[in-house]
This record gives sequence, C-alpha cells and structure tokens, in this order.
Amino acid sequence: MSRFHMIQTKLAGLFVVERQVIADARGSFVRLFCGDELREWGWSTSIAQINHTTTRRRGAVRGLHFQRPPHAEIKQVTCIRGEVWDVALDVRKNSPTFLQWHAEKLSAENHRSLLIPEGFAHG
Repeated sequence: MSRFHMIQTKLAGLFVVERQVIADARGSFVRLFCGDELREWGWSTSIAQINHTTTRRRGAVRGLHFQRPPHAEIKQVTCIRGEVWDVALDVRKNSPTFLQWHAEKLSAENHRSLLIPEGFAHG
C-alpha cells in the first residue's frame, strides 16, 4: 500500500505527490519520502542531499534552479511550514512541452510535494 497519491501534470515526468496522513487523538504521521514507493514514478537515485530554505518575508520571489548534465538532479520539493508557490519549467529541448510550466501551492496543510524530473528548472 503506497502512502502517496501521484497526480501526473500536463508535463511528462512532473508529478504532484499527495501524502497520506495518519492521524489520531495524539497527533499525526506523514511519510515525506520513500525511494522504493517513488521509484515507479521516476525516482531513480539515492538521496544526494537534503536542503532546507527559510523565507522571512511573505511574497519573496526566488529564481529558478537548474542543474545541467552531468549534474542534473531529480528533486522532491516539500513545504513543511507555511506555504510556497513552486513553479516547475520544462527546459528539455527535445520535449513536446519545452518551456511550458506548472505551478503548485505546497503547504504544511495540504501535504503536497512536487516530484521534479531531470531537465526541469524550478523555484
């Protein structure tokens, strides 16, 4: 049984991840990541790094992040406090959705993540 519900966006390989919440009177439990469960959706590597960003001002805009091969990365972006509007842009030159984008509100309340494949910029 997967603890993730995967939603394919209009951009091939880009998924919205809805995480299952298990809750009772004591609180709740949410699995943030599981490589084995995400493998069928494109996760194909071990975790190389985990980063944490804090934005102090509401409405702050950050640039799009992108790594060129051979340093390209698969990313899972999650917001654990507050909310963020994350944009993923397809920069794969041979892709039928080249330069198309998808944005998703990620928050602690909606338990959503973006699973972003190699060849996408995001921010």
